[in-house]
Amino acid sequence: MIEITRGTLEEQIIKILQKAYPVTIKELAEQIHLSEKQVKWILNQLRIKGIVKLDPLPDKIYIRIIRQDFRFVGKKRQRKFIKHQKRPKIPETEDYDGIMYS
Repeated sequence: MIEITRGTLEEQIIKILQKAYPVTIKELAEQIHLSEKQVKWILNQLRIKGIVKLDPLPDKIYIRIIRQDFRFVGKKRQRKFIKHQKRPKIPETEDYDGIMYS
């Protein structure tokens, strides 16, 4: 069983490859918004681990998943925490001595 950390580029690449085949490096780079050089570097790491295989052709390089026994571990991505400001409460009294509009 291969453990892949959630929220990483490796997880994104593996999930894309599980959904669609054949995929080229150029198409994969466009989908995850990275350069082809960065995608090749990550794919080379996955190739060394024995997860993917690169099939080079004269003008394109196709990517194949070799293994399917993945386990995604780690926390899910936390949504951005939004801190709300509390507004001071205005005291509601009948004998208000503030500005009066006519």
